[in-house]
Amino acid sequence: MSDLAYKRTNVFEKADDAKKKAIFDYAEGYKVFVDEGKTEREACAFAVAEAEKQGYKPFAFGQKLKKGDKVYYNNRGKNLYLIKVGEADASKEGVRIIASHIDSPRIDLKQVPLYESDGVAFAKTHYYGGIRKYQWAAIPLALHGAISLRDGNVVQVKIGEDQNDPVFYISDLLPHLAAKQNAKPLGEGLGGEDLNIWLGNMPYTLAEEDKDKTVKENVLRILNEKYGIVEEDFLCAELCVVPAYKAKDVGFDRALLGAYGHDDRICSYPAYTALFDEENSKHTVMVVLADKEEIGSEGTTGMQCALFSDLLDEIARVFDTTSACLRAHSKCLSADVNAGFDPNFPEVSEKMNSAYLSHGAGLTKFTGSRGKGGSNDADAEFIGWLRTRFAENGIVWQTGEMGKVDVGGGGTVAKYIANMNIDTVDIGVPVISMHSPFEVISKADLYEVYLAFRAFIK
Repeated sequence: MSDLAYKRTNVFEKADDAKKKAIFDYAEGYKVFVDEGKTEREACAFAVAEAEKQGYKPFAFGQKLKKGDKVYYNNRGKNLYLIKVGEADASKEGVRIIASHIDSPRIDLKQVPLYESDGVAFAKTHYYGGIRKYQWAAIPLALHGAISLRDGNVVQVKIGEDQNDPVFYISDLLPHLAAKQNAKPLGEGLGGEDLNIWLGNMPYTLAEEDKDKTVKENVLRILNEKYGIVEEDFLCAELCVVPAYKAKDVGFDRALLGAYGHDDRICSYPAYTALFDEENSKHTVMVVLADKEEIGSEGTTGMQCALFSDLLDEIARVFDTTSACLRAHSKCLSADVNAGFDPNFPEVSEKMNSAYLSHGAGLTKFTGSRGKGGSNDADAEFIGWLRTRFAENGIVWQTGEMGKVDVGGGGTVAKYIANMNIDTVDIGVPVISMHSPFEVISKADLYEVYLAFRAFIK
């Protein structure tokens, strides 16, 4: 092919043995993170612990930042800001920002969840984010979250991950009885109110006179003995149901990795490890692990919260400049996944403008839907600046869209940051079966995104 033509690069085809080893070794560290951080609370706690090992200290409003500081701001245990104040003049260089999110589609318990029907104890649920509801039936599930007790203590819950733990379950019809269900559109096979979690089947009968005790009461007794909770405590709880799977290599060659929550922990992990590993950068760097992206980045822990701007104000004071000046010179990578091209379903993608597995970091110039509605459409100059950085550092990258123009669509945190006059573009790992209980990525793309983040921070 002529040098004038563009051709994607397969990372594995170009990688020598040393790089292949680095790709596979890096994925092992990510497996631990994605298994231990299945909720935003757990991912935040994991990243805080890693930051403290790197010398990062907690930041509180009222204290003054100075050059050389390495701090973190833990926002309600569900949203984390990591900040390294550099020596370079941020009034001219701005801040290098990498913003990812650590929430993932899942199923939440309702505030009054417990009930019993025909000898089975269940929990009512309300799904979180864009799931395909039928995918969550007939698979092993784990219960994670936090419960605030009457005395003010908060109990952390994680059941279903240990080898000896029970798991939980959403039932589906057997094919022999599913004729009417099969006639429904796929998206209506299971409704939101059908996603009821199986909790138990044994009545509470300690003595002859207790025969009228219920299965629900037996579940409450078990919970009370283990966690000291009563049913009213569910009113003050954040409990969610996630797949009980562990991250596993996929395929004979182990080039692919399957797990729950790749969207978007597959970008969060390289974001903070790149920060830690690119220690000699003179730039001021901020890594954001945000919550609530899957439901619009709302609330106190989402990217639309004023906290992001408040922390930039604190950095501006270090360099005796205005926040407006700081933001005008800053650059941001919105670190989020894109849809990987799936050869089993080629009809939903436009092949020339799709991101392919093992072809490197996937840059998405614009998101939104149909006519780029709701999109941050990054400008050519910023992408050109990134292209130069990537070329200088040997980064393998590609571009991709979220499906065909009239078929696909999606959003990230990019537009909220770009709205603050910060150059922003989406870049991340292509994902197969995004938002499913078991998503698949290429280890090569994960590693290339990590290298791309390091090149951006330099």
